[in-house]
Amino acid sequence: MQVAGIITEYNPLHSGHVHLMREARRLLGPDTAVLCVMSGNFVQRGDFALAGKYARAEAAVRSGADLVLELGLPWAVSSAERFADGGVRTLLATGVVTHLLFGSECGEAAPLFRLAAALTGESFPERLRAELSKGVSFAAARERAAASLVSREDAALLRSPNNILGVEYCKSLLRRGGALRVVTVPRRGTPHDGTALEGEPPSASAVRMLLRTGQRDRALALMAPAMARTYLKEEAAGRAPVLRETCERAVLARLRTMAEADFTALDEGREGLYRRLFAASRTACTVDEVLRLAGTKRYAQSRLRRMVLWAYLGLTPGDCPAAPPYLRPLAANASGRRLLARMRETASAPVLTKPAAVRRLGPEARALFDLEVRAADLYALAYPALAAVGGGSAWKEGPVLC
Repeated sequence: MQVAGIITEYNPLHSGHVHLMREARRLLGPDTAVLCVMSGNFVQRGDFALAGKYARAEAAVRSGADLVLELGLPWAVSSAERFADGGVRTLLATGVVTHLLFGSECGEAAPLFRLAAALTGESFPERLRAELSKGVSFAAARERAAASLVSREDAALLRSPNNILGVEYCKSLLRRGGALRVVTVPRRGTPHDGTALEGEPPSASAVRMLLRTGQRDRALALMAPAMARTYLKEEAAGRAPVLRETCERAVLARLRTMAEADFTALDEGREGLYRRLFAASRTACTVDEVLRLAGTKRYAQSRLRRMVLWAYLGLTPGDCPAAPPYLRPLAANASGRRLLARMRETASAPVLTKPAAVRRLGPEARALFDLEVRAADLYALAYPALAAVGGGSAWKEGPVLC
């Protein structure tokens, strides 16, 4: 059986995501199984997911996926490089996935692999440092350094977010020696972070913007039908929309109780960014103001948002395991359950379907699950209904069977 692996967030699921799953079966055969590795309750841009992970996973299975596995928290809320590596390693750990499928602006795998080879080459770090010393942003320095190793046309692909993520997937496969075959589909519609509504399909950013500005019905119309239905169920239960703004004071309280040394651990680049974030947290009245005061043109806002989120969740870079210590299914249909049965024979990490079973695993698995438990409780604080914010949900929830 061909099994297409997709690394995703579905925040929220829309027609572009459904198109990619359909393309998997058009390109690889109608009997292809689709296995998604999806971020949990927090996402790579340093934000709360709009709806909980089980709701989004259920919507994915009802929209074309067969099985959804969770991308562990430390990878889900990290840089594009670590996010991609966590996703690829999770797919490889299943022992059943044959293809890696993703959307990209260029729609071709070959130039992305050429860039990946250049960016993992021995000379690239030195060239990157030389460009960064000129005071330009990391993105500009990376493109200039890449252009000294590949064609300018290939290097220019690093200006587009889905191409960048595709390069990171390819880098991970080169480093891990993964045998997954790469298939990339041209991305259609609104750009990844675009908020324009005339594109088809829309971007997830545009849908989130509508919900944040009170345009709920327009947002629902842009979601995949199954996503809209599960979202409405979550809304009725007081668990959606989940917005960071609801937790504004909790996040600020966490920042203000941290010492400067605590911020140091979050600054992986050791570039002094932690000092700016520490100073901003002492005076700002909102998280957005913290980000504005701490930011400079050199540092992407997404990096600062992740640092703030890591602070709120009590995460540090040392909390990222060397490899996924378990595989945790979030939702599955009948085909997905058959995949899970195969994985019990092929996977290089245990399949964790019942939370209590983590107690029989090693210390690294238990440490990661403890992080997930804490994160689930902190995520619940952003539910609209106070009656829904009770803790301990991570010990009670299991995969959604569709």
